[in-house]
Amino acid sequence: MKILISTTYFHPYSSGLSVYALRLAEGLAELGHEVVVLTSQYEKDLPLREVYGKFLIVRVPVTMHLSKGVIMAGLPNAAREWVDWADIVNLHLPQFEALVPSTIAASLGKPVLAMYHCDLVMSGGLINKLAGVITTALGKMVLDKAALIVQNSLDYAENSAVLSKYLEKVVASPTPITVKTVSKERAKQFRSEHGFDEKDRIIGLAGRVATEKGYEYLALALPKILQKFPDARVVHAGAWKSVVGEQAYQEQIEEFIRPFGEKWQSLGFLPDEVFETFFSVCDVLVFSSLNATESYGIVQLEAMTQGTPVVASNLPGVRHPVKVTGLGKIVPIRDADAIAGAVIAILEKGEKARFVPAEFLADYQQEAVARRYEAWMEAILNNE
Repeated sequence: MKILISTTYFHPYSSGLSVYALRLAEGLAELGHEVVVLTSQYEKDLPLREVYGKFLIVRVPVTMHLSKGVIMAGLPNAAREWVDWADIVNLHLPQFEALVPSTIAASLGKPVLAMYHCDLVMSGGLINKLAGVITTALGKMVLDKAALIVQNSLDYAENSAVLSKYLEKVVASPTPITVKTVSKERAKQFRSEHGFDEKDRIIGLAGRVATEKGYEYLALALPKILQKFPDARVVHAGAWKSVVGEQAYQEQIEEFIRPFGEKWQSLGFLPDEVFETFFSVCDVLVFSSLNATESYGIVQLEAMTQGTPVVASNLPGVRHPVKVTGLGKIVPIRDADAIAGAVIAILEKGEKARFVPAEFLADYQQEAVARRYEAWMEAILNNE
């Protein structure tokens, strides 16, 4: 098959949505399909065309930014060329410009398979909120035309303000992962390289700094945790100061964590192979997301691959991995005391809190997810 994947941000940008699209592109290309990713040139030094592994990235120059979205004057021409080339179009929503390839696909008789990552919950001023309303409205128009809609879990879809209206054509597919269990020797080396003592209890945070992540609630919980475990420390892995549209939240979090000094440390962005080692040294991962902008959390799965328990917010989709596996605890949103209690309970349990839910994770491997998409796409093309 010739498969066109469209998403606003793509590699080297790192977010749950962009990582999902990257791993899906890799997985489908590995199965022998021709894959092209149509995305924005969100930074001017990125090449307009780039062969990445076994697929092609086509980037369209950005005319202007609108909140976290972009406007690309050249998108209609680029989309027409590549939609015409493709057998099927895979759109990753929310995507401000998704209606362009969707409309072109309809005019050319090309089916659309939509991956709906999350509802938009926009904070900030009027422009941000207006951008969210417009993007959501445009997304609904795309979903109306889509042959099939994918979400990470039915738990999220059934509780989504948007997707709950489309349940008759929603299917669930886990977020693809590529992580392998790390050896104890490699984990020990990582601790040494970053100055972690063997007795240090590592509370992990993973992902970019963004308003919906709720990092401030872990900061509020940390004094209580330190009273019980003075050797505990928070270690964050992920983009720290370069996240589009999150400068104000960045400043807010820095105010929260300043009193903790070295007890709160950021490692910055880590390559995949280093990221998995980071998860292996964490005693617990905190996933304190606040709203429907977060629909699952790849990092939860990556932590579980190392046997690391997760403290996750009680949000549709987000709670799914812990609820199914029992590897960790689910806590109410915006509840620092509950986060502190859950972290303390896991740290008290020590090694007994760790295990790898191998059977659960098997369905999340990159090849397994790619084969699921392959089957759906073939069924759509065969009108099944």
